[in-house]
Amino acid sequence: MRFSDVILQTAAKVLVFIIMIYSIYILFAGHNNPGGGFIGGLITASALMLLYLAFDVETVREIVPVDFKIVGAVGVMLALLTGFGAVLFGAPFLTQVYRYVTLPLLGKTGLGTAFVFDLGVYLAVIGTTVTIIRSISEDQ
Repeated sequence: MRFSDVILQTAAKVLVFIIMIYSIYILFAGHNNPGGGFIGGLITASALMLLYLAFDVETVREIVPVDFKIVGAVGVMLALLTGFGAVLFGAPFLTQVYRYVTLPLLGKTGLGTAFVFDLGVYLAVIGTTVTIIRSISEDQ
């Protein structure tokens, strides 16, 4: 291991944590401010790519044992099912439905389908981006 690898790996460990926190903030702030699932997913994918740059592929697969094709598929299905969730409440397909419900420990809380849709987009973007970049990098 070269000296530069140690510096890159140490910096990556700190930066990935910071990038992931920012990505989650962007995801949650997205339906009220600029951001959302697409940008948050790209930020998360960039954090994962930083891990791939700092460490070898086998090490990252041990750290993050996830099949990103499945993550992308789950995200697309979640976004699609969110559209049908609006239909269950009598609204047109992909219309936002917002209701206040009483949850244990949280009390009266507003729940909306926009966040669930953003979460689906977030997962779809992560799965697609990481799968594409990994397949390009593994191409011989």
